Amino acid sequence: MAKPAPARAQLIDSIGWDETTAANLDFLKATGVEGVIIRVPGHLADGGTHAEEFIALRKHVEAHGLELSVLHNGGLPKESVVYGLDGREAEAHDWAQIVRGIGQAGVPLTATTFQGIGHFRTPSAVGRGGALLSTYRKADLDANGGRDTEHGDRKHDAISEAEMWTNLQWFYERVLPVAEEAGVRVCLHPDDPPVHDPLGGAARITSSIPQYHRIFDMVPSEANAMLFCQGCVAEMGGDVAEAIHSVGTRNKIGVVHFRDIVGTPDDFIEVFIDEGQNDMLATMQAYKAVGFRGPFMMDHTPHLPAPFTHWHGHAYANGYIKALLRVVYGRG
Repeated sequence: MAKPAPARAQLIDSIGWDETTAANLDFLKATGVEGVIIRVPGHLADGGTHAEEFIALRKHVEAHGLELSVLHNGGLPKESVVYGLDGREAEAHDWAQIVRGIGQAGVPLTATTFQGIGHFRTPSAVGRGGALLSTYRKADLDANGGRDTEHGDRKHDAISEAEMWTNLQWFYERVLPVAEEAGVRVCLHPDDPPVHDPLGGAARITSSIPQYHRIFDMVPSEANAMLFCQGCVAEMGGDVAEAIHSVGTRNKIGVVHFRDIVGTPDDFIEVFIDEGQNDMLATMQAYKAVGFRGPFMMDHTPHLPAPFTHWHGHAYANGYIKALLRVVYGRG
């Protein structure tokens, strides 16, 4: 097994499993990106570790001067796990096998969510230069009968908060010991939006920092970590720097999604990284203060109007983050 690179603050970006062309990797390298996060395709959850494929992918990425920093498992099937259905044993086994393969490839981090139903959004707003901004407005959702107006009908089977907690513990008791042995941290992303009432009939249990502390204590393990989505934490409505301190002093931040919003938990807009309501320099300083040395990535950014693509938005956000990293962490 290859040894992971030493932990350090680094700029990473997301690229698709089938997008790792020489041109795309070279573009990321040229724009200052140091590593990549790649989602593991769901069809690989077939009982194998796929270690050789992950090793080959890592070597391909490294040949372009980048690190394979995270292999994201959010696309692996786990609906039966979340809902406590027949078939969850097989899903948990496949998940554990992929985690073993990630560890064998020398990749130190994976990530996922634990939701009965995923992200909810309402119609986009128009921002500066005609860019489209993602929004969540509870009033619009309520007026539409609780349906996600961006993605259509998102109602799902109802599941209670108590059932969600039981099923997460069942899953973590089976996966985290494997992850710890493999040297892989499982980074859990918050609900988006992080509201406490059920959405689409499904309770949500990753919507506050106290819930995360409950998760960390539920199955204590070095492998039990948070994907600290700063945008979602801002959506929670509390003080972002305090949340960084609360989670970071426990060494539970695995990856950072470095973005911002304008608004409140029930009515917010995802904006460009330089126009949000939080002091991004101060939050970067907060990560350093708690000793975080790991990947930062831009995550969501406004959609630029044609003929520009998502790559243009990424380049802008990445340049902003890279500058803050240099100011706060230096070149080390």
